[in-house]
Amino acid sequence: MTSQIKTALLLGLLTALILIVGQAMGGRTGLVIAFGMALVMNVGSYWFSDKIVLAMYGARELSPADAPGLHAMVEELARNGGIPKPRVMIIAQEAPNAFATGRDPAHGVVAVTEGILRLLSPEELRGVIAHELGHIKNRDILVQSIAAVLGGAIVMMANMLQWGAIFGLGRSSDDEEGGGSGVVGSLLMAILAPIAASLIQMAISRSREYLADATGAQLSGTPLALAGALGKLDAYSRQIPMNANPATENMFIVNPFAGMSMASLFSTHPPTEDRIRRLRDMAGR
Repeated sequence: MTSQIKTALLLGLLTALILIVGQAMGGRTGLVIAFGMALVMNVGSYWFSDKIVLAMYGARELSPADAPGLHAMVEELARNGGIPKPRVMIIAQEAPNAFATGRDPAHGVVAVTEGILRLLSPEELRGVIAHELGHIKNRDILVQSIAAVLGGAIVMMANMLQWGAIFGLGRSSDDEEGGGSGVVGSLLMAILAPIAASLIQMAISRSREYLADATGAQLSGTPLALAGALGKLDAYSRQIPMNANPATENMFIVNPFAGMSMASLFSTHPPTEDRIRRLRDMAGR
């Protein structure tokens, strides 16, 4: 329950950021519009966040006839976890990565890139799929998907605020409604809001990655296979850039921006070396 309360508070902070940016853009009127936008996005994210994220990456559903081995793997691991078998999607990108989405286990989806299917051995791929099913079993995916949609909205609004301030479209600081922030204040808000959103997403995501690793290791029974997969994925993600939206970084099994110099400062993922060490300790026990 403590974890659920913490997550609810963090999602509330993301919603509050939308309201703050809205007020900076248009005073009381902007606040009201942002409130309506946040309400619609929270409700809409519950029902449609998975579709939004999958469409963002052009994911295509794989039938059992398309990938019988992959479907058999997903079915076995879902049975081990006592959850419905999720749909299986593929993303046409060479960068090796994977994520899960869906509002609950009954609507779960596992998406993998073409690159990960070529890179990993069957046992390592099984470990990755088990990790993603761990997210579904632990009901992380709804929170991560909503956080991705809200984070994307904050970045979009901050960009609008920045350009509005540059071209003098913002409200003045002595506005009688008290909602204006001036050019300097608007620019500061445009810079700080996305950073704050990233920090909140980090707080939501990092602990859930450790838990998904542990759950995935239990479902597959092979912690070392997942550890080996994480090592390969981390190394290759630094060499092969992924065409990804920063707002969805928290959803992937490894940071899709690991090759960028500033990525580690605001990474939503814990250090891969630490994740591997924990899995090896689990195997030792």
